[in-house]
Amino acid sequence: MSLVQDPPPNLIPEDAPFTEEQRAWLNGFFAGFLSTVPAANEPPPLPAGADPAFRNPLDDGDDGETPWHDPAIVLADRMTMAEGRPMRRRMMAAMAQQDCGQCGYTCETYANEIVQHAEERLNLCVPGGKETARMLKKLIEEMGGGATDPDEAKARIEAKAAERPEGTAKGYSREAPVEARFLSRRLLNKGASEKSTWHVEFDLAGSGLDYAVGDSFGVYPVNDPALVEAVIAAINAPADFPVGDKTLHEMLTSEMSLGIAPDMLFEFISYLVGGERKAKARALAQGEDPDGDAATLDVLAAVEKFPGIRPDPEAFVECLEALQPRLYSISSSPKVDPNRLSLTVDHVRYDIRERTRLGVASTFLSRGIEPGTPLKVYVQRAHNFALPADPTTPIVMVGPGTGVAPFRAFLQERMVMQAPGDAWLFFGHQRSDCDFFYENEFAGLQEAQILTKLSLAWSRDAGMPKTYVQHRMREEAAELWAWLQRGAHFYVCGDAQKMAGDVEKALVAIATGHGAMDEAKAKAFIADLKKSGRYQADVY
Repeated sequence: MSLVQDPPPNLIPEDAPFTEEQRAWLNGFFAGFLSTVPAANEPPPLPAGADPAFRNPLDDGDDGETPWHDPAIVLADRMTMAEGRPMRRRMMAAMAQQDCGQCGYTCETYANEIVQHAEERLNLCVPGGKETARMLKKLIEEMGGGATDPDEAKARIEAKAAERPEGTAKGYSREAPVEARFLSRRLLNKGASEKSTWHVEFDLAGSGLDYAVGDSFGVYPVNDPALVEAVIAAINAPADFPVGDKTLHEMLTSEMSLGIAPDMLFEFISYLVGGERKAKARALAQGEDPDGDAATLDVLAAVEKFPGIRPDPEAFVECLEALQPRLYSISSSPKVDPNRLSLTVDHVRYDIRERTRLGVASTFLSRGIEPGTPLKVYVQRAHNFALPADPTTPIVMVGPGTGVAPFRAFLQERMVMQAPGDAWLFFGHQRSDCDFFYENEFAGLQEAQILTKLSLAWSRDAGMPKTYVQHRMREEAAELWAWLQRGAHFYVCGDAQKMAGDVEKALVAIATGHGAMDEAKAKAFIADLKKSGRYQADVY
């Protein structure tokens, strides 16, 4: 074996402006450098300790099954179900499983974007809240932290945007809202109702927006003025303190979330206090609950829990999360009026420790905006939630409370189209004399034979047992099974945590009792309805 080394290849052209010694040195340098570069058909080497899934996160041999994709399953159980699966699947399991679109993705695509480093924001899952954000952060840390340079992540995002034809995204994504005008609102509850639910209308003329039934409408709200003023007073800061190109008051009104306090805020507070209070703030920052009140701590309550702190206003704002848009199911059909869009909005209100907490967007829409006021909005296209293509197909709609919104739109659409297919609506709420939304409209639709059957359930009618929509389904099981047997599409809209699961259980019981199936076959029957598009859900 020869001990004489071969001379380095001639990589520097002979006519390059170097001496012979410089050319020899450069040839040797580049030869050595290129020997460490993988061939074109070989993957680049992984950093030490990096997750192998990072080599090609979406080409991981996954079987495609997602048994955790059920909003009724709690996070801990979802993560257990996803153990051993590729990182993108574990990230998907951390999402709220509602495919609501508020993040701008589905649960699966949001996870895919994060694992590819094309999406760096971990707090976009509104229904998952802090719980989801913490789990995503934990998974990112497990992967070795931010394994991709921020410039590379930015380049990926820009490249994706460039793939779309110019202008197609404007008004159809949370990243590119347009302006519409608030028209009006009217209270849907009557008498002594405990609820405050509003029919809210918008003027789309000039916005360039169009929509279809089943779509959702994204609204950029502002925070309640009284809450903003209370937070400013609690940190003892001047409202006109400059923060970037805005004042502190402007930032807290329209830019920053004042909802559940983020971990970073508690981390910041821990630097402003000492002793036991420091330990408590650090515990809260790490997801612990030293006083059993962590779930109730919004930004104002967090500051009040540590009285006397005087944070720098700019640093305080940087510890908060961005105020996110809210999505609502559209309750009108563009075939009635393409420039008019309506929502059905329940004003969220609840009391904690002698302070009434208010939902951000529902307060904004029900009392915080005047008719004629422009606001930022966008249309979120539906994910597998639409009327059947064949207008003769029967439809069964289960929508208690504000879950009735898209079904009002469905019925309006079928009315304009003069669709001959049968339609059955299950609607429920607290009291029949106070909370029967769109009662006169539905009566008219029944008279016109657009709404074939209306089944009602009231949970708090005096002297009557509590009745929910799933109870009505079971009571009318034989007829409901007959509708399914003749090809009806089944829809459910509303609460993801309990109602949607109860409705599905009722449907499994109906298939068992009237379809001569055992429970396993009944569940498989429901799964087949979902796969074929005959069972569709819009839950939140």
